[in-house]
Amino acid sequence: MTDAEKAEIDGMSYEDMMRRNRFAPAGDPLFVGECGDYFLKVMSKKREEVGPTAHTAASKRIGWDG
Repeated sequence: MTDAEKAEIDGMSYEDMMRRNRFAPAGDPLFVGECGDYFLKVMSKKREEVGPTAHTAASKRIGWDG
């Protein structure tokens, strides 16, 4: 994982992470190897921090139609 990838992940809001996770094309480098493991760890922590109500609201704002 590069410093730039780590900085990008760290700078994302939970909603940004959800959007990227939902709509990124297969093979997106943020979801591969060490970087993917780190993305998942940070996203899980941020989900816990925002709580279920904010998670649901963000999910509804993002939708499924990209």
